[in-house]
Amino acid sequence: MPSPSTLSRTSPGVPVRDPRATADERLQRLLAGLAHQHGVPAAQLVVIDGGRAVSAVAGPITADTKFPVGSITKAFTAALAMLLVADGDLDPEDPLGEHLDGLGPQVGRPTIGQVLSHTGGLPAALGAAADGAGSARRYLRACRDAGLVQPPGQGFSYSNVGYVLAGYVVEAITGMSWWEAMDTLLLEELGIDGAFVVEPGARRRTGAHVSGHAVHAATGRARPVAQTLSPAEAAAGALALSAEDLAAFGRVCCGGDGPLPADLVELMRRPVPGAEPFGLADAWGLGLAGYRGSEADWTGHDGTADGTSCHLRVDAAHGRVVALTTNGSTGSALWTDLVAALRLEGIPVGDYELPGDLGRAARPPADLSGHYTNGDLEYRVDVRADGGAVLVVDGEVYPELAVSRDGSFSVREPGTGRRIIGGRFLTDPATGTVSAMQAGGRVARRRRRAC
Repeated sequence: MPSPSTLSRTSPGVPVRDPRATADERLQRLLAGLAHQHGVPAAQLVVIDGGRAVSAVAGPITADTKFPVGSITKAFTAALAMLLVADGDLDPEDPLGEHLDGLGPQVGRPTIGQVLSHTGGLPAALGAAADGAGSARRYLRACRDAGLVQPPGQGFSYSNVGYVLAGYVVEAITGMSWWEAMDTLLLEELGIDGAFVVEPGARRRTGAHVSGHAVHAATGRARPVAQTLSPAEAAAGALALSAEDLAAFGRVCCGGDGPLPADLVELMRRPVPGAEPFGLADAWGLGLAGYRGSEADWTGHDGTADGTSCHLRVDAAHGRVVALTTNGSTGSALWTDLVAALRLEGIPVGDYELPGDLGRAARPPADLSGHYTNGDLEYRVDVRADGGAVLVVDGEVYPELAVSRDGSFSVREPGTGRRIIGGRFLTDPATGTVSAMQAGGRVARRRRRAC
């Protein structure tokens, strides 16, 4: 932990600025202290403000070390699609079925723009169907059979499936695999020597990136975990990058020099009407999430792979970029403390804020009990006779479910015991009854009441 002589605290996890240290020293001490506090084995941080870049690393790594960045890959896949828009080979209004055969009339309806903004109505994931797909043809057939969770354009529902299909669109247009297109058309243009957690044929290169870690919240013990992403889902989460790589992409998202025209970068940042990513962000564009800040709106993306948590934020109006990589499951809690600390340092990082009345939530009524599904994902709400209520997500129990008047709900996070936003219940406008929930940005339709 940082010495009390160099960092004090106004509240747990929020270091106070030390006026005697340089910006580089403060950032290094800040990252090292937070990594130690949260049991994260290694982390990288880059902060760009007004053209000046400051970086720090914690743990036995270098600034070049690659971390599995999970869903931040989606922002890169969106940028890859936008390169094809710039070349005139793709239009955001094109339906998926115009470029991919075998989806059928229902799943082929969402447009490229709806897919990139998670408003296409596609399921979150295909689970075992994706693992056993083995080829684009089989994956497309699995998508067709899974159908939609809601009509295209009706609202936001976070979808890995949509980005896998966007990757297949890239392959159909370029004639290259997603991996080849990502390397050749985007990463090399950005000066990034990227890595992938999985490659075609399920190959996994050892040493290409750091291992993720499951961190025990009580003991701080970190256990290495393997990456389990299937090759079929590469376009949704296969990249491994450093914080400096993320910062290079962040500069492009500011509208700076890069392979993407400024108007298409602005389109990626621009909020899509009706896209309400409750529990994830304040808005969503064509590949980038939106976060409200005190001085300006920020854009970016968060990514969680097996045992990693990575974050990118961009303030295009002021030329600010913040990029963090961590290889611990507690990296999201580190990020929360880091945001507060950077704000004290004069970097007003935009981040998603929980609803203000979350603490006044109450026990849910018994009639909310039931099963809610999105593709292969299943959520179960169980309001028990003893007064307790839990949310069960694919077998993992989140206790102390409580609901606010606006329909949002909170739960206790199993690993840390923190009270976190769980999502919100959605009502059918015609009947006024709860017909779905939105958890982790994903809309799950109510299937039946629990017995």
